[in-house]
Amino acid sequence: MTVGKTLFRLLWRGVNVALVVAVLALVYSAGWEYSVRRYLDGFNDAIIPANASPEQKVDAILNWMRKGPPRSSEPTPTGLTIRDPQTTLNYQELLAVCGTATNAFLNLARSSNLQVRRLLLLTSDRNTKHVVAEVWLGSRWVVVDPTYRTVMRNAQGEMVTRRELQDPRVLAEATAKLPAYPQTYTYEKFAHVRVARLPLDGMKLRPVLDWIFPGWDEKLDWSLLLERESFFALTMAALATLILLLFRIFLAWFADQRLKLPRFHLRAHLIRAGAAFFTTPEIK
Repeated sequence: MTVGKTLFRLLWRGVNVALVVAVLALVYSAGWEYSVRRYLDGFNDAIIPANASPEQKVDAILNWMRKGPPRSSEPTPTGLTIRDPQTTLNYQELLAVCGTATNAFLNLARSSNLQVRRLLLLTSDRNTKHVVAEVWLGSRWVVVDPTYRTVMRNAQGEMVTRRELQDPRVLAEATAKLPAYPQTYTYEKFAHVRVARLPLDGMKLRPVLDWIFPGWDEKLDWSLLLERESFFALTMAALATLILLLFRIFLAWFADQRLKLPRFHLRAHLIRAGAAFFTTPEIK
């Protein structure tokens, strides 16, 4: 029993240390995410007219990507942080790549209160061949290709959706004026999240999720986790804090009810300290 109690005390202290680290990480990542949002808000104020309509906001972002001021150049862009908005918005090499160009567009669009999500165009073996964005305009998901700085439109000038672009005729109309647009960028196979890119090949989660929650890829928007490092860090820190806090509560119950171990009751001491601090002392 002595060995068991010793192991429990080591586990208890380890969980407490991990919880403190998780809380500190949560505070840091919250500040990081706040600063990123402030940066994007300032960027939007500079390029998007006040009181612009949703369609005008999309056009303003694409126009900035197309004709904006000169950006920084990096001879080795592979060393850049591709999920940092400040980096993707300021390096011309990244704005020329479909994945990071779409990230830049999505970050600015979200900060403009537009409802957006990424769309991955896949090959027959489910590898990504191109990345575009979908924007909720006119009560439907319209396709925007940030790499080519364009909203997809048919011959009549009407914005088109992913399903409409599955028609080869509509796709040809939408890309007719785009120079050297690859004919392989078709819309038959697509996804919003590449589960296979998670550790251990995504642990084969997609078939399981498809079985448990059909249509989850359409209904759950995970794209912000993929396009912004600060939000990913904030989410992971919050999740770790919650799990460790629940585990600590369980360990506290186990110590009190099963092992009968004396321990430091933080909540009780805080209540006593608060009562002592706010209670007016008696003067005799």
